Amino acid sequence: MGDYFQTIVDLDATERDAQELGARVLEWLIAEGIVAAERTDCVLGGDGYGHAPGPHFTKAVDDPDPVELWSNGVHVETGRTVFDSGQGDAGAAVCPLCRTEIRLVDEMWQPIESAWEPFKGRFHDWAEGGGEGIVHCPSCGGSSGIARWSWEDDYYACGQLGFTFWGWAELTSGFTREVRRTLGGHRTVLLAGKL
Repeated sequence: MGDYFQTIVDLDATERDAQELGARVLEWLIAEGIVAAERTDCVLGGDGYGHAPGPHFTKAVDDPDPVELWSNGVHVETGRTVFDSGQGDAGAAVCPLCRTEIRLVDEMWQPIESAWEPFKGRFHDWAEGGGEGIVHCPSCGGSSGIARWSWEDDYYACGQLGFTFWGWAELTSGFTREVRRTLGGHRTVLLAGKL
């Protein structure tokens, strides 16, 4: 079993504007009837409170069946966060400088310890605000912050703002475009996962 979720992460939000941007998107979701205005006990993580599906939640998803799980709300997360897809791990990482793909698992999906070495502790460094979590690419030797790396199947994303939809059917591309528009055209990534 498990709980499925999807998270839209704003890659451009700063610490300064994340709260305001989160409130703007939430206001739009409530105005559209996609989520309810009242916060209730309907999400996992955070403080457990989020916004349940509203009467027009189908504007966001590709399946009109109602969301009938307890964990069926939307949670807005602000602050330095390493968002991930839950179970499993990323199969590969791509250097933002040379675009080389670094395989992180073998054919049996077992972690390749030597490939993970440049990334060890870097997410923690970034999330705790003590630095950018500098990674030295094993291919080109260049240095860049962990937030600039991309991950196979969008497994990880470092951001200051994320919207997690618990138990919802697949979000439509039109809906994710509208979220980007509401965020002022910011770059976003959609993570899908399971706990």
